[in-house]
Amino acid sequence: MNYGNKQAVRQNKNCVTITFEHHELTLTFLSPEVMNVFVGLRYDDHFSRAVVWDGDETVTLGIEETPTCTWMKTQALQVAVFDGGYIDIYNQAGELLVADYRGERQGFERRGMNDDAESEGHKLERSTPRQKIEVIKSLIGDESFYGLGDKTGFLNKRGYAYEMWNTDDPSPHVESHKALYKSVPFFITHRQIGAFGIFFDNTFKSYFDMGKENADYYYFGANDGNLDYYFIAGPMVTDVVQRYTQLTGRSPLPQLWTLGYQQSRWSYENEARVRDLVQRFRDHEIPLDVVHLDIDYMDAFKIFTWEHARFPEPQKMIADLVAEGTKIVTIIDPAIKKERGYFAFDEGIEKRYFATDKDGVVYINKVWPGDSAFPDFSNPEVRIWWGKQLGRHLEVGLAGIWNDMNEPASFEGQLPDDVQFVNDGRPSTHAEVHNIYGHLMCQATYEGIKAATNKRPFVITRGAYAGTQRYTTFWTGDNHSFWDHLQLAIPQQLNLGLSGFSLIGTDVGGFGFDTTPELLIRWTQVGAFSPLFRNHSSVFTRSQEPDCFDSQTLNHVREAIRLRYRLLPYFYDLIWQMQTHGLPVLRPLVLHYQADERVRELSTQFLVGESLLVAPIIEQGARERLVYLPEARWFDYWRGESYAGGTSHIIEAGLADIPMFVKAGSIIPHYPVQNYIGEKCITCLALDLYPGEGTYSHYQDDGETFAYEAGEYTVTNFALTENSLKIEVQHAGYQSTYRELAMTLVGSQVSEVICDGKKYQTEQTSRGCQVTIPITSQTIIW
Repeated sequence: MNYGNKQAVRQNKNCVTITFEHHELTLTFLSPEVMNVFVGLRYDDHFSRAVVWDGDETVTLGIEETPTCTWMKTQALQVAVFDGGYIDIYNQAGELLVADYRGERQGFERRGMNDDAESEGHKLERSTPRQKIEVIKSLIGDESFYGLGDKTGFLNKRGYAYEMWNTDDPSPHVESHKALYKSVPFFITHRQIGAFGIFFDNTFKSYFDMGKENADYYYFGANDGNLDYYFIAGPMVTDVVQRYTQLTGRSPLPQLWTLGYQQSRWSYENEARVRDLVQRFRDHEIPLDVVHLDIDYMDAFKIFTWEHARFPEPQKMIADLVAEGTKIVTIIDPAIKKERGYFAFDEGIEKRYFATDKDGVVYINKVWPGDSAFPDFSNPEVRIWWGKQLGRHLEVGLAGIWNDMNEPASFEGQLPDDVQFVNDGRPSTHAEVHNIYGHLMCQATYEGIKAATNKRPFVITRGAYAGTQRYTTFWTGDNHSFWDHLQLAIPQQLNLGLSGFSLIGTDVGGFGFDTTPELLIRWTQVGAFSPLFRNHSSVFTRSQEPDCFDSQTLNHVREAIRLRYRLLPYFYDLIWQMQTHGLPVLRPLVLHYQADERVRELSTQFLVGESLLVAPIIEQGARERLVYLPEARWFDYWRGESYAGGTSHIIEAGLADIPMFVKAGSIIPHYPVQNYIGEKCITCLALDLYPGEGTYSHYQDDGETFAYEAGEYTVTNFALTENSLKIEVQHAGYQSTYRELAMTLVGSQVSEVICDGKKYQTEQTSRGCQVTIPITSQTIIW
């Protein structure tokens, strides 16, 4: 986009507006490292559903005019704006980070004689046409790209092209899928001299080409809306993620039980089957916290209803299951059945709560209930109304809501672009609201549950936009029981985490098709590390509950689930820390080792926090794999053996094994295995201490309410050296149940420890030595 020659420059505090012949360009510095670039092509002002920036950093902004450009300098950035509106951005040292491309797009030629191949069923690729808004950046050569939400493919998105248009596509997701359920127009660029992020806050359909069309540039664009993007400087990848989540918000602290194992299927269609399912888990001593009910619990697929022939007393059923430690979550779709006498439809019609066509007539399309209307979640009155409906729905004892079909999906083609929405007083069309429809539904759901229960809402969603992490947990949608979908699950979740979506998971075992025993085992071993740990499968597929296979499969799946429960305090600590720094639970190695070239394309391993490295088996029949350990000293989680970093190792892994490694100087907390979270009062905190120096903070609260916001929580800090552990309570606002501390000194053979002057004998194990001491201890020496 060439704006013509520069005509005027004016500054207002941290905001610089440059008038060109054709447009007015405004650069706003939210902090020394975060800059917004804005051209009002459709609206004169910012209107964002994603941005909630609460930073208060002082920006020292200087401006200098030269014969060729306008220079702006902060404490972290140097920005040059040239005639035409071209922007080049440098770091504080004056090194070029990124420059606008001086030229037009020129893609490669697609050769073919005719389009007859489509008659046979071939999908022909088309070049992306020019867009009204295009931002083209020069490829310098050393870029790697990460983020962009739930897109398919490998971890590094260099050379791929995608679209941001929330899409319900149940066909097997492969690399040629340009769009899936979520639109997160944010990516991180990694270069040798540092990392930076770009967030294109435009809810219309947008396009991202990461160097596929031409090796000289990458670009993003849209056909409508404003040019409105944020440049987020690093230099570390961690810095970019922290600042991006400060800009768009961070995932709320969930209830503790949501980190337990969850079982789902389309469908557990009646009460008897649900009760039998739970009893089977208890009989086999498989931990279970949640059962999900898909659409068949409803009366004719009408939301907020129950089919009482199949679920005659839902409140009693749920109360009985909760007493046994199992919670119930139900699916909710946005579409409301067009049926006079159905309370939700009647009230929506009466109060004009539904989206309409351009003539003001309620728009109707077919979904599961048949002809249906679509609530206008962009109307604040509708969001409040929806929340109240959910409050009544929860009165039977439901623990959470699973939002589905909220792209929005429909059976007779997508909603037309000209369907009308209120959009909080800025009348808009579906073309603009489509990508935020699920986001607004999640906002309504979260706020409604919070108002009704005063507990931390548990919401799961399929459709989303940037910033939806403020309201919900995510799953990646309708995957299949294929090994390549298990392999896809790792980079997909890692890029979602880099995109601000930390509370994530996949359908363990695969949703479509029939899983195999080995695939279910290996997928459960991966899923045990996802914040959302849910097994889900489709109608008419093979049942994939753990006990539906042979005893070996049952045993291995059960052990993977039990591992999750042992690591529960580690997961909860990571999610608490996420409130402060915005870093996800699941992390690609490039997040912490960006100088290491060998991790930039690593799509088959991941970190859980910074301390735990997992390299699961994700190939059928594999009983060993090559594991790369970055620069550090690492210890085998299971055996305590030491491994050198900066190199690869061949690791054997039988069907029951998950290759896991812990970084030297780390502290990993554990709980005893429970059949469900809350079954046991945890009186002993177990800590694995790995040789080296490091620190760790452990968090506790009631695991349920918002009392922690008023200071009702406890944080205990641990400082580890080669021969000591110091314990300090940083904040003591919650009454802990701990009475003892069980320490394992991994790799050590010391015979005793001294705790506040008193000696305690250790017990030798294959991994090191163990000792139990009072939790009141302050210094332990060995």
